[in-house]
Amino acid sequence: MESRAKLLGHPIHPMLIVLPLGLFIAAVVFDALYMWRGSPTFATVAYWNIAAGIVGGLLAAVFGLVDVAVLDDERRHALRRLDREPQADLRAEVVALVIGSVAGWLGGELVDRLGVGVDDGAHLDAPSSLSGRPARLK
Repeated sequence: MESRAKLLGHPIHPMLIVLPLGLFIAAVVFDALYMWRGSPTFATVAYWNIAAGIVGGLLAAVFGLVDVAVLDDERRHALRRLDREPQADLRAEVVALVIGSVAGWLGGELVDRLGVGVDDGAHLDAPSSLSGRPARLK
């Protein structure tokens, strides 16, 4: 089935998806370089790679939706099913939920119990971190 959204005879969606994927991979590389070398420039580049990857992904999604919208019901159902049993999808989702929940609990332990990442001067009336002012004990 041909794509409905084309540019100069070529489908647009496949052209657009490679850029965000590359940007996300590059973000991981630049974050690793930041951790290795300590240069804040690497962290900045990683941040902007992620930002541009999100924008590019959203743009690619628009053209992907155009192509999905013209699929007949049988093909659209195959996108979700992919010849697997629904129980396999549910099992994978439950495993992902459990892993995410354990990671969230561990993060809560780090912050709430161990005080990791908590400013020494933290209190309820402390200025926002966006203000650039330090939190001071009352």
